[in-house]
Amino acid sequence: MLKIGHVVVRPGRRHGDDPVEIPVPEELETVPGIPMVRKDVDFYSREYPLQRQQVEHAADTEWAPTVGTPAMQKYHHEHQEVMEQFYPLMNRSGNLPPTATPTGEDVTDLIRNKAREMGYLEVGFTAHDPRYIYQDRKDHVKFGNAVCLALEQDYAETQTAPSMAAEHGHYGTYEIQAPMGLEMAEFIRSLGYGAQVHGPSNHSAATIPMFVAAGLGQLGANGQLLTPHAGARCRLQIITTDAPVTYDEPVDYGFHAFCQVCQVCVNRCPGRALMREKIWWRGVEKNKLVYKRCRPVMSRYEGCAICMKVCPINKYGAKSVMEYYAQTGQVLGKGTHDLEGYTLHEENTGKYATGYFGPGELPTFNAEFFRIPNGTRENAALEDLIEYIKGHEGDLQRPEDDETLFNFRDRLKAIVTGESVSDSTMF
Repeated sequence: MLKIGHVVVRPGRRHGDDPVEIPVPEELETVPGIPMVRKDVDFYSREYPLQRQQVEHAADTEWAPTVGTPAMQKYHHEHQEVMEQFYPLMNRSGNLPPTATPTGEDVTDLIRNKAREMGYLEVGFTAHDPRYIYQDRKDHVKFGNAVCLALEQDYAETQTAPSMAAEHGHYGTYEIQAPMGLEMAEFIRSLGYGAQVHGPSNHSAATIPMFVAAGLGQLGANGQLLTPHAGARCRLQIITTDAPVTYDEPVDYGFHAFCQVCQVCVNRCPGRALMREKIWWRGVEKNKLVYKRCRPVMSRYEGCAICMKVCPINKYGAKSVMEYYAQTGQVLGKGTHDLEGYTLHEENTGKYATGYFGPGELPTFNAEFFRIPNGTRENAALEDLIEYIKGHEGDLQRPEDDETLFNFRDRLKAIVTGESVSDSTMF
């Protein structure tokens, strides 16, 4: 039996359930939240501000739906139709006035209880850290307090990933969460304070740092927030407000060290997109995700989500995983088909790997599989033109060469003067 360093007490899974005690072995203790060098975080946020995926990776955001299966492409449009009604409401929520006179009293418990009654799994409070606001959203965020809300995604559907059932669980949660967030904001306004909804799709900032600061989990080796009850199987949403609230504190659940022992998501990733060793990135110590190796798998294989599915915290919950580790020094489920097995269904081209992969088995892909459009839409247009020039020898004075150049011009014009980037992060 390992020595227990401390015990984390969290509210039960559902509102009204008894609290849950999570023992953290001494050898897994690090720091509350996540190790960071604050001056480095300050530097990177100032000199290299974060940008939304829809902007920074706009080229592959357009590309991804075109390589999904017919079922994925159909669902993409269906989901978009559902969510389009909510984006304008969320985007203007911060401009709506309160509907009551404020008392000035701390309303933390009122907001927390309301959120739990509505069905949110985790609720926490912290400052909305301006260092993590996306560059093109810096003028959008109205208030300085963050109410962090995590809604659990269906367990059974998630465990079928990669699959259309898992994708319906994933994005179906968004469709539930969007109106819930609007209802929560309306409740806060009924207390006499402003409230602005951010997410589940149209986030204004990188959400995980705020959730960690609010004590709702820690950053996992899969690059996702690991919550104590459901691991990464949560969809995140923030409501900013000027309501007087008491901030929660970051917690050491033992995940930061546990992930280095576990490594199941690293070992099972089909694209080999997860780094085994931690590095310092933008002032934070983490297992860095290799985006260009993750994105093609996620786009082609029904959203993938294997790193979520095979995480023991997702599968069994932090209490069971930590108790088992304390008793045995082993990772619950590691090396078993129950935890690590997955099936890749046929993707759109029919050229790449399919079938069941158990512990120790991984699909293989060629270099072409990982070739995706890079960066912004402008970058992608220029790359295509450069590839054309490289592929055609001579002085490029044929009519078709002129046509290619004019097409490039028209493409840039459509990008610059066309519709703004979508709020959706479905792909």
